[in-house]
Amino acid sequence: MPKIVVVDDDPHIRELIGLFLRRDGHQVVEAADGLDALEKLESIRPDLAIIDVMMPRMDGWALCASLDQSYDFPMLMLTARGETVHKVKGLELGADDYMVKPFDPPELMARVKALLRRYRISSSQSVEIGSISMNYSDFCLAADGESISLPPREFELLFKLASYPSKTFSRDDLISQLWGVDYEGDERTVDVHIKRLRNRFPEERFGFRISTVRGLGYRLEQAK
Repeated sequence: MPKIVVVDDDPHIRELIGLFLRRDGHQVVEAADGLDALEKLESIRPDLAIIDVMMPRMDGWALCASLDQSYDFPMLMLTARGETVHKVKGLELGADDYMVKPFDPPELMARVKALLRRYRISSSQSVEIGSISMNYSDFCLAADGESISLPPREFELLFKLASYPSKTFSRDDLISQLWGVDYEGDERTVDVHIKRLRNRFPEERFGFRISTVRGLGYRLEQAK
C-alpha cells in the first residue's frame, strides 16, 4: 500500500485529498505545514508527497528544497498560481509535477498514479521506452535486438529523460544532475546533446520523441 504525505495548512483540502487517496488504496499521512512534515518524516518513509506552496512557518518551496536534498521520492506541488515562473521554480527545486488550485480530484489521482509509476521505473537500473531498452549498469542500449553505441553523456541524458517519461526537466536541472553543480560551460550544451539524440532516434522508427517545453525545458514522450 503506497504511503503518501499530504502537506497543506487547509484541513478541508487535506481531508478532500485524503478521502480520494484512501479510496484508491493509499495510506495517507497529513501534515499542516513544512515543519510538521519534516517532523513526521523522521519516523515514516512515504512513497510520494503532495505539497501546497502557500503555508505558514515553512512554505512548500522551502520544504521541496529540503526534501530534494535529503530524500528520494516524487513530489507534486499544489499552487494557486499558474504562471510559468512558479512552475519553473517548482521544477528547479526538485518537484516532479504540479497542479493549480482549484483542481479536479480525479485528475490529481491520475497524476499520483503516473508519478508512482515513473518512480518505480526511475529507481531501476533499466528502462524501456518505445522500441529501445537501456541498462545503466553497463551502458547497454538496444533497439529491436540490435545493440546501439552512444557516447556516455548522451546515454546518461537519454536514460534520465526515459526514466521519467512526460516529466519536464529544465536545462539547469539536467546540467546539475549530469554535468555537476560546478560545471562552468554554456547551458546550450544541453541543446546540442538533445539535437544529437533527436537525430539518432527519429520518432517514427523508435516510438518516442524528446519535446521542447517552451520556457521550461525538455521531456521525453511515448509516441501515440
